[in-house]
Amino acid sequence: MQSSRLITFLPGAVLAALLGVAGCQTAPPVQEMSDARQAITAAKEAGAAEHASNDLKAAVDFLESAEQSINSKNYAQARRDALQAKAKAHEALKLSEKGQEESP
Repeated sequence: MQSSRLITFLPGAVLAALLGVAGCQTAPPVQEMSDARQAITAAKEAGAAEHASNDLKAAVDFLESAEQSINSKNYAQARRDALQAKAKAHEALKLSEKGQEESP
């Protein structure tokens, strides 16, 4: 009798677990977007427009793509683009700091 209860319970538990995992990907990447925006702002303030314009432009482009993906409710792609935007902004920041050190 207990084995039949387990068999009845198991599919429901598996379904609940799958829905829980799927739910993680259905929320907009709010934190990732915020992090990307802050990284881009920091890079701009450090002079990335002058010392690392290509990386800064790439960061801005990734952020814009992430915003478009959010509008399309493609949150997984938005998250990937936001993370790429943050990474490119960090590269731009590093190049800017290095460029400022080398400038007289």
